[in-house]
Amino acid sequence: MATYRIDPDLSFFGQCDNEELGMLLSVLTHDAKDGKKRWTESLTSMPEYQLFYPDHQRYWTSIAAELQAYGANSIATLARKNQGVLYRELLQDVCKKLKVNYNKNSTIETIELNMLLKVLEKSLSEMSQDDLEVLAGNMQLNLSNPTPQLMLIAVQAAVRTSGFAALELATIGAISVINAMGGIATIGTIFAAQRALSIIAGPIGLAFSSAWLVSDIAGPAYRVTVPACIIVAYMRQKYLSQK
Repeated sequence: MATYRIDPDLSFFGQCDNEELGMLLSVLTHDAKDGKKRWTESLTSMPEYQLFYPDHQRYWTSIAAELQAYGANSIATLARKNQGVLYRELLQDVCKKLKVNYNKNSTIETIELNMLLKVLEKSLSEMSQDDLEVLAGNMQLNLSNPTPQLMLIAVQAAVRTSGFAALELATIGAISVINAMGGIATIGTIFAAQRALSIIAGPIGLAFSSAWLVSDIAGPAYRVTVPACIIVAYMRQKYLSQK
């Protein structure tokens, strides 16, 4: 069983609610397509999980430890006395996999936003012109004839100047990866938590997909760490918006 490494980039988990932690937990422990437990997971066998579930706040460090463990191979984890890697290392590995352009010395929030912009960039290329126009309207982007390139530039500019835009981007990223991976057990919670975001309430939010994730992600570890990092990025933006 993994043990938690003190990680300043995951300490905000202690301030997240059960719905948000539940989304991450579901990605870590269950396969989205068939709902079966992942054979690599150890969280559901932990005493704290069995004692406190579904009050995830009571054992958030165990959830963080499970995430860290997915970033390390089994031999390295054993060498660390069952401790995985810090989240920054895991996130950078995911960014390399997704071919994200980022500065390794940037803040963790900046690296996550770069990752989310890459998800958006790839997803925009799959959208029809009608969908682009609806998305531009819902995100209040002043674009009369939106293209994927113009949309990306506009979102980048909005994120630089608005925390709300960053939260919108993170929410879109979370929705798209959840849809692409086939949904998760707590899918309803993200819609309830972000009802104020018109992009989620509208049909484009429900249809938004990142089908490229399914074909681009090779290997069982990335099928966990990529969606997990996108969920964590969403959780962080929501946390920052409430501070």
